Parts: sequence; C-alpha cells; structure tokens
Amino acid sequence: MSADGGPNSDATEVFEEHRTVLLGVAYRMLGRVADAEDVVQEAWLRWSAADRGQVREPRGYLVRVTTRLAIDRLRQLRSRRETYVGTWLPEPLVTDLAPSAARDERDGAERAVLAESVSLAVMVVLESLSPLERAVFVLREAFGFPYAQIAETLERGEPAVRQMASRARRHVEERRTRFEVDPKLQRDLTERFLKASVEGDLEGLLSLLAPDARLLSDSAGKAKAPRRTILGADKVARFLAAIAPQARDAAFGFRFLELNGGPALLITFGGAPDTLFAAEVAEGRIQSLYLIRNPDKLAHLASEGD
Repeated sequence: MSADGGPNSDATEVFEEHRTVLLGVAYRMLGRVADAEDVVQEAWLRWSAADRGQVREPRGYLVRVTTRLAIDRLRQLRSRRETYVGTWLPEPLVTDLAPSAARDERDGAERAVLAESVSLAVMVVLESLSPLERAVFVLREAFGFPYAQIAETLERGEPAVRQMASRARRHVEERRTRFEVDPKLQRDLTERFLKASVEGDLEGLLSLLAPDARLLSDSAGKAKAPRRTILGADKVARFLAAIAPQARDAAFGFRFLELNGGPALLITFGGAPDTLFAAEVAEGRIQSLYLIRNPDKLAHLASEGD
C-alpha cells in the first residue's frame, strides 16, 4: 500500500477502515488466517486499481469483491482438503471479543453473535456447505447484510438467495450443538480439564465430559494424533489419560488464549506451540473437544500470551 500522502492515501484510509470486516468475512469463508489475508490483499489490489469515483458505497463494494474472491479461493482449496491426512479443522483465530466499559448491553448481544459465528463448532459445520451457501450464511448470519445486497454480491436473484439462506441456516442448526457462551464457565471447565489431563485422572475427566462427547483432532499427519474422531466419554477420557505422562515433561508449558470467541488451552514444548485444546460446552459439560497439532496451524500462536 502507498505511504501516507501518496496518490493512493485516500484509498488506503478507506480500505483500512473496512479491513476488519473484510478479514472477518474471508476467514469465515476459508477457515485459515493466511488464506483470508491473501484474499484481503487481493481485494486491496483491485480497490486501488478501481475507478473509485464510480463507487457509491465503499463498504459494500469491498465486501462484494472480498466475498467473490473468497468463493473462488474456497473452490480451489476444496480439492486439497479432500486429500488431507485425517480430520481438517479450521486454523484457530485469535479473538478479542471481551466487552469494554465503553460498550452497552447491545454490544454484549453483538459479542455473542460474533463469538458464535466464528466458533470452531460453527466453522466445522460451515465446511459442509457449498461455497455459495457458505457465503450467504456468513454475510447474513454473521454480518447482517440485507438479502438484496447479498444477491447483488453473488449475482443471484433475491428469492434464490433467500432459499440458500434458509437451507444453510437449517443445515447449521441441525448439525451444531447449542453450546454455552459464558466465558467464565468455559474457562473453569478448561482449567479443570487441564488439571485432570495432566494428572491422568480418569474419573475427573469423565466428570467433565458429556456422555456422548467427541474428540476431533487435526495433525495433517505431521504430529501424533488420532486420525479419526473419538466418540464417547469413556474413550475420550482414556485417550487423554493415556497421553498424560507427556504433559509432565519439564519442557512442557501451557497458557490460556481467547481463540474463536472462547477460551482455549495452548500446550507448548520448549516454548514452541505443540498442541491446542478447545472445548465446546453444553449443559455444563464438554460436548466436543478440538485438538490441533498441525504445526502449520499453530505457528502464528507462538507470540500470543495469556
């Protein structure tokens, strides 16, 4: 981008004003931070080269360009994910959705919507939508864009967009668990989970897991991790208890982060990110546990602190 005062300085200022929204759209579409940033950079190139005098509403224009680029990128990525070793999970996104003193109650509701729309649980379900359905869901449910604007973005009729929105919403509702968004409860369960895991406390783990709990792991074959989903509290607890001795190594450390709108536990080895645990909580128990060991998806967390 141009330096301040250059011929494109006004274009840069407008683009930066909307960057957060563009990254939010791109990440929810693609599930990887690097891919989202690439798409946003391509959107910048198109914006800087556009006849901006003809653009009446920059935010709408930029979202439209970013969404179309993300759809194209997602179609390219789908073929690679079909040959992915083991389960593919989204790359964890560092979020900061905690309310500040300056925000009112309406912001609290907005925080809940944003946290849910970017949660690992929802991101996993979004992988099963078509690129167009995913775009409609993201633009409508996460960002509240009107159907007419979404139709223009996708170059589809508004009735067709409404049908896609209804189908996508129903699909997501049927496949996701209604999870708790209380960060204190999630943090408490995560801390108790850490203690029970490190101690290899089988009974303690069972008390934290829902009977039908599941563990999904993503290593891409680059680290030891189950390649298939582990189903049932007993099997999940026994797996975690079996790997407990590794967590007692002096080189291991841990810290809590806010990722995808909720607390997560990052295990480090020799100071480097090694394993990420994130829990989906329902009715006071862990319903789903996400374990990410793919080093490519953890590298960006190296500088993140509690």
